[in-house]
Amino acid sequence: MQDLTGQVIGCAIEVHRHLGPGLLENTYQQCLAHELNSAGISFKIESPAPVNYKGINLDCGYRLDLLVEDKLILELKSVTKILPIHEAQVLTYMKLAKKEIGLLINFNSMILKNGIKRFVL
Repeated sequence: MQDLTGQVIGCAIEVHRHLGPGLLENTYQQCLAHELNSAGISFKIESPAPVNYKGINLDCGYRLDLLVEDKLILELKSVTKILPIHEAQVLTYMKLAKKEIGLLINFNSMILKNGIKRFVL
């Protein structure tokens, strides 16, 4: 899994190197999807994350920005500052999707490595 997160971070850095900060999240999502595809890494964009309530899966409209190799959740942001609510969002998505690893990537950082947080359940 460490290798996969490393590859994904490398793809994100490539996108950031070409675009820099200041664009909309959707732009970074589409460009990152292109980089992942070029690297031969499988992913889904806007994958549904149903809520299991008393044994029933309910589609409440939650969508994972990117689900990579059916293992890694990527939550993309383009914000001035990562807030605790953004971190809680990633952890909640990981629980809903039953995935152990997540990355929160804030493309609105001057140096992208400072805008990446890794989460493990």
